[in-house]
Amino acid sequence: MEVFYATFLCLFVSFIFLSLHLLFCKTKSGSAALPPGKTGWPVIGESLEFLSTGRKGHPERFIFDRMAKYSSNVFRTHLLGERAAVLCGAAGNKFLFSNENKLVQAWWPSSVDKIFPSSTQTSSKEEAIKMRKMLPNFLKPEALHRYVGLMDHIAQRHFADGWDNKEEVMVFPLAKNYTFWLACRLFVSIEDPQQVDKFAEPFNLLASGLISIPIDLPGTPFNKGIKASNYIRKELVSIIKQRKIDLAEGKASPTQDILSHMLLTSDENGKFMHELDVADKILGLLIGGHDTASSACTFIVKYLAELPHVYDRVYEEQMEIAKSKGPGELLNWEDLQKMKYSWNVACEVLRLAPPLQGAFREAMTDFAYNGFSIPKGWKLYWSANSTHKNPQCFPEPQKFDPSRFEGSGPAPYTFVPFGGGPRMCPGKQYARLEILVFMYHLVKRFKWEKIIPDEKIVVDPMPMPAKGLPVRLYPHQSAA
Repeated sequence: MEVFYATFLCLFVSFIFLSLHLLFCKTKSGSAALPPGKTGWPVIGESLEFLSTGRKGHPERFIFDRMAKYSSNVFRTHLLGERAAVLCGAAGNKFLFSNENKLVQAWWPSSVDKIFPSSTQTSSKEEAIKMRKMLPNFLKPEALHRYVGLMDHIAQRHFADGWDNKEEVMVFPLAKNYTFWLACRLFVSIEDPQQVDKFAEPFNLLASGLISIPIDLPGTPFNKGIKASNYIRKELVSIIKQRKIDLAEGKASPTQDILSHMLLTSDENGKFMHELDVADKILGLLIGGHDTASSACTFIVKYLAELPHVYDRVYEEQMEIAKSKGPGELLNWEDLQKMKYSWNVACEVLRLAPPLQGAFREAMTDFAYNGFSIPKGWKLYWSANSTHKNPQCFPEPQKFDPSRFEGSGPAPYTFVPFGGGPRMCPGKQYARLEILVFMYHLVKRFKWEKIIPDEKIVVDPMPMPAKGLPVRLYPHQSAA
């Protein structure tokens, strides 16, 4: 009997403590509720599902499935090794873009720092801040005006080498070649196609490794990305050493490209950047300067093949410009300003297939959003698809409709292919130029049709056709 009472007493005391614990936890969480959601598997969280929905061609499903499940425009998850909250919709975009360096700051997964190891022992975030201060000199209007003719020259060579006199072509590799060639020429004055091709495949591996699970084992995308980064940096250092010699001997111009500027510009203490530091920055520029635009150019080819009425209007607009040019006359800034419908088409492509799927921020302090508590140190993710493919922002979101961009265009914070706020992509206007120059040379030469009508799209980390988008070309009789 004594044993029974002792056991009963222990159970009763345990029940009281458990009740108090639950009551305490409920009161504590009730006063600062976290967003709804789950963290998934230990360590990897929901990263595999986050990445796999993209590789299946529907990255928006990760977002919309959880928005529907939790009936919320903010939910918690665990991505790329970090506790995170996803802020959805125009309100989420506005909050993150408007509170940059107030409540949130830039953040990259640890994989980025390992693939882009800084020679100065600073983080990728600090290096990016320095770069953003340097870039405006090369992306201001007067500089962009000078780039148009150079882009036209490279585009002519690109189409002559890769498209002309071909019955069939693979669009995605060609688009990457075009934008990478431009980036190499404008950033480091590399114009030789063979030298450009030497860098192309390592850059593809590097891009895939950037947003991957950071497992450094042989054969993983992360491991391949690190090896590719090391190879490219070594090659860039050789180019930098030769440029220093050329500058000293007067064989290179101080203003010919970003590389010369970096080598000749000192900081506030009169110190010049180390060669490896310059290589780091050029590496980042080459990645950002071609990957997003190559994806956009590829999907422009896809949609123009599928939508003949859209193609016809683009062709009409571009041929008006082509007819106004004299023999050998290059495109200029004023020509690109006339390509209004073509740019609306490009914007609709960027809405349906945004090269930048989203980006991370980090909470600098505890704060509340939408009635939920966001703890300091949590990562915040914004998704372009949460507005781009949302019927509340774009009626009939799957319909291709360039008229969405006429007049004042989409509502603020709904169209975000280049991000927004202080961290909006500084190369937005640069990308606009290279895309429009590509469209000009493409449609004035050809009509085309897709060889694989229902080709699958994968997102890894940018959207791309699974088979490279093979097309059959039909040259215009008067193509130039």
